[in-house]
Amino acid sequence: MDLRQLRYFAQIVESGSLSKASRCLFVAQPALSQQIAKLEDEVGKPLLHRSTRGVTPTDNGLALYHHARFVLRQLDQALSIARQESGEVRGMVSVGLPATTVLAVGLPLMKCIRAKYPGILLNVVEGMSGHIGHMMRLGQLDLAILFSNDVSSKLDATLLLEEELFVLLPTNSSFVPRGRNSITVAEVAKLPLILPTSTHGLRKRVVAEFERRNLTPHVVAEIDSLSMLMSCVYEGMGVTIKPMSALQPEAARGKDWRALTISDARITRRNYLYSIASDLLSPAASAVAKEIEETARSLVVSREWKGVSLLDSPPTIAKSA
Repeated sequence: MDLRQLRYFAQIVESGSLSKASRCLFVAQPALSQQIAKLEDEVGKPLLHRSTRGVTPTDNGLALYHHARFVLRQLDQALSIARQESGEVRGMVSVGLPATTVLAVGLPLMKCIRAKYPGILLNVVEGMSGHIGHMMRLGQLDLAILFSNDVSSKLDATLLLEEELFVLLPTNSSFVPRGRNSITVAEVAKLPLILPTSTHGLRKRVVAEFERRNLTPHVVAEIDSLSMLMSCVYEGMGVTIKPMSALQPEAARGKDWRALTISDARITRRNYLYSIASDLLSPAASAVAKEIEETARSLVVSREWKGVSLLDSPPTIAKSA
């Protein structure tokens, strides 16, 4: 087995067909097929399901793909480190950020990295927290901000900050009288709620608060797209529960919103900065991790990131596999 075969195999899995992979790799399809056949012979098991619709990995193929991706990323980082000039930090760093976190941190972080480390190629991946956590476990990301400290025992997790959750609705909404700036949990349960699906960490946190009080929330829609969710709320279809960062693009578009505090329950979620094991972290990834912490702190201190409290803690190891 050689690295070329691993690169070919990973590209085929990601492309979903030999013909697409052939075009991406600039390798003739027969030569590609020959290399994969050699790889399967060496492994001793079939790695791909082949059909008229394309190819998909077998269970063994999927396991190999995840490890191959990790190995290839580590090799690319090693080569980048070896090639860099003395004192220069270079390389690609992949960072996973949930949607509301991107709104608060994404642009300031990108500006900071471009100004301080022009040799770093920052790859920002936005997604649901569950998907980002899955990518971290598979070694597809160097860093991520997530909302629990039990993503994986093989990852380092550092507590960053705590976000308060608010009931968000348009200023002119009739669901809550205009003069109110707070609301009780029981009152929220009666409102038409638009929330993420039940697999989303924020949904679980909110539902737990209702269940603690033996309340059943009136959920009228489940939407995992932040932009669509906020648009539906603004159109008067319901209200939602989110951190204040969800309002940043809305304010930029000239939309007026209200953020109501929950008077009888401070519902919060903690943000953790995850990284691969420190002995595997490249100098570029270490630099970006430091800048994420400093950017977050600066945004909170300057009150640009509202509804957030800083929480200082030493690095910790996530507790479950």
